[in-house]
Amino acid sequence: MVLQVTNSPFHQEQVEWLNRLLPTLSDTQRIWLSGYLTALQSAAVPAAAAPGAVPAAPQTANGPAASKEATVLFGSQTGNSQGLAKKLSKQLEAQGFQVTLASMSDFKPNNLKKIENLFLVVSTHGEGEPPDNAISFYEFLHGKRAPQLEGLRFSVLALGDTSYEFFCKTGKDFDKRLEALGGKRLVPRVDCDVDFAEPAAEWMKRVAGALSEATAPPASAAAPGITPAAATPPAETDSEYSRSNPFQAEVLENLNLNGRGSDKETRHLEISLEGSNLQYEPGDSLGIYPENHPKLVDELIGAMGWKADDPVPVQKNGEQLPLREALLRRCEITVLTKPLLEQTAKLASTNGKLQDLVKAGREQELKAYIQGRDLLDLVQDYSLKGLPAAELVPLLRKLPPRLYSISSSSKTTPDEVHVTVSAVRYEAHGRERYGVCSVHLAERAEPGTKLPVFVQHNPNFKLPDNPDTPILMIGPGTGVAPFRAFLMDREESGAEGKTWLFFGDRRFRTDFLYQTEFQRWLKDGVLTRMDVAFSRDSDRKVYVQHRMLERSRELYQWLQEGACVYVCGDEKHMAHDVHAALAEILKSEGGMSDEQAAEYLNGMRQDKRYQRDVY
Repeated sequence: MVLQVTNSPFHQEQVEWLNRLLPTLSDTQRIWLSGYLTALQSAAVPAAAAPGAVPAAPQTANGPAASKEATVLFGSQTGNSQGLAKKLSKQLEAQGFQVTLASMSDFKPNNLKKIENLFLVVSTHGEGEPPDNAISFYEFLHGKRAPQLEGLRFSVLALGDTSYEFFCKTGKDFDKRLEALGGKRLVPRVDCDVDFAEPAAEWMKRVAGALSEATAPPASAAAPGITPAAATPPAETDSEYSRSNPFQAEVLENLNLNGRGSDKETRHLEISLEGSNLQYEPGDSLGIYPENHPKLVDELIGAMGWKADDPVPVQKNGEQLPLREALLRRCEITVLTKPLLEQTAKLASTNGKLQDLVKAGREQELKAYIQGRDLLDLVQDYSLKGLPAAELVPLLRKLPPRLYSISSSSKTTPDEVHVTVSAVRYEAHGRERYGVCSVHLAERAEPGTKLPVFVQHNPNFKLPDNPDTPILMIGPGTGVAPFRAFLMDREESGAEGKTWLFFGDRRFRTDFLYQTEFQRWLKDGVLTRMDVAFSRDSDRKVYVQHRMLERSRELYQWLQEGACVYVCGDEKHMAHDVHAALAEILKSEGGMSDEQAAEYLNGMRQDKRYQRDVY
């Protein structure tokens, strides 16, 4: 039947659209569209829900149907959890669910009791801590005000790193707490290591299937002639290159930023993105897949008595590579984890010394051994020579990408991306050690070579929407990288907001990164003021937090004016010291108590006025 204005409720333009569309649809697409429109009509809710809002459940002829709503919350420091949460939301929406997607910091926890289907995607940060945008939700759920959730179905996807003691602790805590409050697991929690793509995809598939089954209406309630069909998530429209399909990018420039005589080596790399369609904003990171150091690979092959050209499996699908290539480009060999040692002990079942190390009750000894050692140490310390490469190599984790804060603005350098990387070299346990990616970039990424890269978007570290908002940037060492990008971007856009940079390093003469650029920005007014701290230039070590305290009155005034605070760098020491300095300034200049200062900073974090990119 051809639609016309006279035989349908549509106006002329709509009739023309539909007559062009309908003949192109397959039977499956027609069935899906019919079911989708039926579900949309019965749900009678807006197409998009605000964070924290809970859609109403649809009705059927036999009474209330199982809820077709789903809430997906993410807690993310670098953007991985947020990206996965978006993918799950798209899958569920394609199956006709009304999805609320929100950061845990934006979600109103009082709405928890109204939710029937809740899915959490959350990473663990630092030493078992929630990421910044999950802190308030975590504290609420583990506090006395948390409600009973007997009607809740839930599942948790936890991201972590097995080389850390508190692997996926935040996700485990959420999973345990939701159960304690009365929730029922729709799908068991999945804990992902650094190579999270496959287990995350499998979790999403199970969630989508279980939720569809749990919310399917009774057969009598289904529309006549309508058979529910599995839907395919909408295709991504961004660049074809991603974490799972990196772009082979050419290195254009590779410079040492440190002066002669410095005991540091900080590389500035300029990399071409031409032809990739990869887009980035200041605050995003560049993911780089590195290669292991050839010397370490060759020493490992020699210590095991292996042959470099022997094929070994590197994928579950049976893909094989020559051993040396697999160890160079595909396998992580510089980090030991508890699961790896336990699996290796099973493989070397007659090795009593290794069996003793992984026994129950010796966790502290195992933890102490793992710290700072690599696969070559394990092989040599426990005499593992002779284990077949084809059996040991499949136990190794995939070599994960390293993320570096982008130090350029695409407004200034289109089709290019810059990163600032400190080469890590040190001696431990009688051997020289190398930072896998940093030394690869320092020694073997000459101009003209290619690097597998992707853009890691980080919506949790972004310039304020209002270009007139003052910004305070605190970044010692390579932590200054994103602030170079911020200032490049503000210069190009003509933003009028005040800018204040706190930068620190070891010595003024050799370690003042991007000194000429910052001085030019100061002269031109792009950078309003800058305070520096060089810790080795005086008898007393002075760091950025000391400069902040020295400028406490002015800094407090900037906070009162609505300034956004950005911190980038070492999480374990610097970021904690900076946080303590901010709290001290609020107490000394604002007359606040400890509790009031903590509440003020937490409010800034929730308002996205206090953002951190820490590692």
